[in-house]
Amino acid sequence: MMQGAIQAIRSRGIVLRHAVLQHVRVVGPILRPTLFTRFESVSSASLEEHGFESTTISDVLKAKGKGADGSWLWCTTDDTVYDAVQSMTTNNVGALVVVKPGEEKSIAGIITERDYLRKIIVQGRSSKSTKVGDIMTEENKLITVTPDTKVLRAMQLMTDNRIRHIPVIHGKGMIGMVSIGDVVRAVVSEHRQELDRLNAYIQGGY
Repeated sequence: MMQGAIQAIRSRGIVLRHAVLQHVRVVGPILRPTLFTRFESVSSASLEEHGFESTTISDVLKAKGKGADGSWLWCTTDDTVYDAVQSMTTNNVGALVVVKPGEEKSIAGIITERDYLRKIIVQGRSSKSTKVGDIMTEENKLITVTPDTKVLRAMQLMTDNRIRHIPVIHGKGMIGMVSIGDVVRAVVSEHRQELDRLNAYIQGGY
């Protein structure tokens, strides 16, 4: 379903952009000077260059505001699963980055609600006696993105790997975490703004 949504978003964006560019290109030489008097600096080339899919993960983190740096979105490998789940509930998040004790900038893995359900509840294990390190997804198996990653690329990674949370890595440390909800909201917002720009372009709003 998500794969189809990604393709639909891309297809719609391409069709809309091409329609506008075609509208500009077919304007006759007699009408063209009048058409561009109100927005001479805007050309079909610049519009095509801007295009869709420009929002990055960095933009998503900025939109999330305070707390996006992941300062409270972590636990250690020695914490109990019970404490980790309590932290998720308190902060209304679905995943925590896992670090080794005393090494808060070094990622050891990630623990999610899905890990809790599949590896604790379904298997009948005790969350109070099981360590986070025993059920987490280890660092070498993590799917990550960087601040420069495009949101549609992040969505593709999350869809292909069937994950809902993805750490954001810059250099050797983690600077945040984004969810599939964050990414979808960013894509929808970007396309809404792009549609507004295209509409204004057609009607001479620039």
